[in-house]
Amino acid sequence: MPAPVTTTVLVVTWRGIGHLGECLDALAAQDRPHRILVIDNASDDGTADLLAAHPSAPEVLRLPRNTGYAGGIAAGLSAVDTPLVAWLNDDAVPRPDWLGLLEDALLAERGLAAVGCRLERADGTAQSVGVRLTADGHGADRTGGWPAFGFCGGAVLLRTAALRAAGGVPAEFFCYYEDTDTAWRLRLAGWRIGVLEQAVVRHRHGASTRPGSVAFHRWNERNRLLMLLRCAPARTALAQLARFAALTAVLPLRRGRPAAANFRLRLRCRVLAEVLGRLPATLSARRAIGARAALDRGEVLRAWAGR
Repeated sequence: MPAPVTTTVLVVTWRGIGHLGECLDALAAQDRPHRILVIDNASDDGTADLLAAHPSAPEVLRLPRNTGYAGGIAAGLSAVDTPLVAWLNDDAVPRPDWLGLLEDALLAERGLAAVGCRLERADGTAQSVGVRLTADGHGADRTGGWPAFGFCGGAVLLRTAALRAAGGVPAEFFCYYEDTDTAWRLRLAGWRIGVLEQAVVRHRHGASTRPGSVAFHRWNERNRLLMLLRCAPARTALAQLARFAALTAVLPLRRGRPAAANFRLRLRCRVLAEVLGRLPATLSARRAIGARAALDRGEVLRAWAGR
């Protein structure tokens, strides 16, 4: 009799023909049975043919448009019927014991809602071993030291019921910060989050989104502010929004400003417009998060900020 399947692995892809096959090969080699659901964000590069031909025979949810990583995970979550759900980037290659180690760790402690892992670059150096909370309340990759506040969404295992009860995944983020936002909400609900460094994934960071690009900085800056407005203490969120707006206002007067895309006036104005345009929905989400919370926002920030 086959072992029961405890985990659905959600793999979000968009034009992933150059790397998705290696990800699926690694999932097929896992030492723990699981369900694979690939969310295809309307790829037009032959990804559909790759999925149809792959020996692992993954289930596929093909979306009519590109909804990003956050949108793909949100869409896939609605089809999950297992007690655990994994998020996995299509450019991530987990070791064969990855899923088994995460399942054992998560199921061993009832208070854990999620367990992250170690994401490595091709040379074996750490890209992320969880996420730390900065002094102003947003997330940054952690490579050691203080216990992690949250997880890197590129490879993580969560309790399905806890994730749904905390509000699921913010599909409107498209990509970036959906993981730290989720960690904030789980922490506010009273759950704990762990990271198991023995569970290792090799990751080609940014295979689809090109870190450093204009789009990358737009999503990153916008979602950082939206996450704070949704999850952080009001004083922290408003201070960061005001700081972003003030810096944007004085940029034309500054000489020798950095060349990075997130210091371009047009991009920053677009970020502010998108944040303000989404403010009613964001404040509605904030109220819902507060209604579900078991802990005070300030209590969570004081416990984790700057660690």
